[in-house]
Amino acid sequence: MSEPVPRELFARCKAWPVVEALKVVERVRHRPPVKGYVLFETGYGPSGLPHIGTFGEVFRTTLVRRAFARLCELPTELFAFSDDMDGLRKVPDNVPNREMVAQHLGRPLTAIPDPFGTHESFGDHMNARLKAFLDDFGFPYTFKSATECYRSGVFDATLRKVLENHEAIRRVILPTLGPERRATYSPILPISPKTGRVLQVPILETHPDAGTVVFRDEDGTLTEVPVTGGHCKMQWKCDWAMRWVALDVDYEMSGKDLIDSVKLGAQICRILGGTPPEGFTYELFLDENGQKISKSKGNGITIEEWLRYGTRESLSLFMYKDPRAAKRLYFDVIPRHVDEYQQLLEAFPEQDTEKRLANPIWHLHDGDPPVDRLPISYAMLLNLATVLNAQSAELLWGFITRYAPGVTPESHPKLARLVEHALAYCRDFVLPQRRLRAPDARERAALRDLRGRLLALPSGTDAEAIQDLLYALGRSHGFEPLREWFKALYETLLGRSEGPRFGTFVALYGIEETVALIDLALAREAAAA
Repeated sequence: MSEPVPRELFARCKAWPVVEALKVVERVRHRPPVKGYVLFETGYGPSGLPHIGTFGEVFRTTLVRRAFARLCELPTELFAFSDDMDGLRKVPDNVPNREMVAQHLGRPLTAIPDPFGTHESFGDHMNARLKAFLDDFGFPYTFKSATECYRSGVFDATLRKVLENHEAIRRVILPTLGPERRATYSPILPISPKTGRVLQVPILETHPDAGTVVFRDEDGTLTEVPVTGGHCKMQWKCDWAMRWVALDVDYEMSGKDLIDSVKLGAQICRILGGTPPEGFTYELFLDENGQKISKSKGNGITIEEWLRYGTRESLSLFMYKDPRAAKRLYFDVIPRHVDEYQQLLEAFPEQDTEKRLANPIWHLHDGDPPVDRLPISYAMLLNLATVLNAQSAELLWGFITRYAPGVTPESHPKLARLVEHALAYCRDFVLPQRRLRAPDARERAALRDLRGRLLALPSGTDAEAIQDLLYALGRSHGFEPLREWFKALYETLLGRSEGPRFGTFVALYGIEETVALIDLALAREAAAA
């Protein structure tokens, strides 16, 4: 059961999902939904493989939806909408059978054979990939396909409104276009009855009473088609607004790159007689080079890659934090978020209600987080895997059980999964970059001193006592700030520039084993000299 929180207290929470939910509460107070429920929507362009940004939008919207449910008794729906009727403009870099796909450029994604060979169409394959992941995470949502909505008649009434307001919509869009595009622009894209391609051609005649448009097909013939029934689709800014009206969308997020499109869509929405949804603009994810992540380029982390190296909870925390701040979405952010999640989780039981509501854990778990403590952090497991050259999980568990008696893979299955994540991350990212440097003269003296003091410690000395020893030794050897001392330890003993508390590592790895690492470092320095 999720934690009962008085509505008034919850409404005072400054967490961003609550702030967003209050906007929707105010909207429906002034405009109760005729459809009988409050509609949250997320959009997905299935031209490339689903990436983490797609998941992030659904996850974040779900957080707002949950918060709304605590503030208002109206039922809600979440539509995961796929723009699978878009014409394919270019072949994505990360799909097989690219030559085959290239033969279908311009056709709707659901009219292109599946290059993966598993589904009826390219669009169906991409939709299945999205749904499988959302299902695996347990999101409550309803999937909506643009192709089905256009062909089934769901959009027909609103499409007729687009036709009736054709010139008014053009007047909104034309000032944003260049001279050539302005001369031929129409919000309506007919689909050629002969080639099946989505055409960006001038609309020569509009017939609102008949519900049809006339255009010149690719072979030069004048052609008249209905705007309804899947014979046409809308240019995407108009398409977005048309969807808001047809489905009566109450809330939808979008990225910073779509700010202008949101403004134009809102104008078109009002022309069509609708009320634009409440919205939230989030910042974009960046790759390792600071470039925007692109579905077609495949330059970000895939969902599967994150879950190879990190936990689901760490991914959720990454998506929760600072949605208005641009963030690098690359492999090096995974370990930090794994450990930060665990720290927030372990702090939760000791917090009062207000602090719990400010803790991301409350929102990640809808007020009902698990009670779960780990004896060893992910960063510590990475260090252990590093010095052991990422050998077997059994070898790591030998050190773990010595450090924490009674802790086994069976008693701590979450830790067992974390061991596997750490081994994979270490093999793929840490060991290839590992550089054990020789200590300088001051570091060598400090390491010799540390060696002697470690050997003099009583058996069973705990991690805190070892950490205190490290602090005192670093100060006595003139390391200022002290982080330079710990950086030296990591770089000379582990081949890394940072890590968790070194006292805990020594307690985990063992005094004699750590002394052996020091001996190797001193020998390395001597050889370098």
